[in-house]
Amino acid sequence: DNEIGDEGAGRLAGVLGGCLALAHLDLRANQVGDEGVGRLAGVVGHSRALACLCLRDNAFGDEGAGRLAEVLGECKALAHLDLGGNVIGDEGVGRLAEGMGGCTAL
Repeated sequence: DNEIGDEGAGRLAGVLGGCLALAHLDLRANQVGDEGVGRLAGVVGHSRALACLCLRDNAFGDEGAGRLAEVLGECKALAHLDLGGNVIGDEGVGRLAEGMGGCTAL
């Protein structure tokens, strides 16, 4: 609940990029939109140890979900994904479903 928004998510992505052992990322209720999720997606894709990703109650939709879907297949350790409370439509859900194919721990 810090309302970091897209700008804050982008800055955080820059710092977290070197955290290859990142296992838990919880940014619920921070007003992160499509742009911010897109920037975080790069970090998520590089963090092979990420087991829990919570982006609940933010402000992203199909575009952000699609960017996240592009890297989900690289997240072999991901066991918990919470995207509830966003504005993800059918298109975004479809892309996420396709992207989750490589998430064997989910």
